[in-house]
Amino acid sequence: MTRTVLVVEDTDIGQDALELAFARVPDVAIHIVRTAEEALLRLSDDVCALVTDLNLPRMDGFELIETVRAQSLGRQLPIMVISGNGDPDLPLRLAALGADAYFPKPFSPAEVRQRLEQLIHAS
Repeated sequence: MTRTVLVVEDTDIGQDALELAFARVPDVAIHIVRTAEEALLRLSDDVCALVTDLNLPRMDGFELIETVRAQSLGRQLPIMVISGNGDPDLPLRLAALGADAYFPKPFSPAEVRQRLEQLIHAS
């Protein structure tokens, strides 16, 4: 049974890097959207994890995480953040919002893939 990892990334380079990082995750299809609004529309039972950037047009990643966590469908959904935001308090802020993992850009594709697999199998 194939499940979906929903990736929210507005840059082509970021999309390509994440698609490549997640290409070998078994039984997972990657669905990429450019905005948080698109992600909210695409969120469904077949989504097994959400991977998001923070710097997005209109609605940022912080708002996206808050909105997802407020929905019954998103309360247990693994959320991973990958961002170039250099704020040293960011990991604590994201944990308080309910993010399960954070990787600063540039990131190690192998580490990101491994963490995603752990999150999917734990949920």
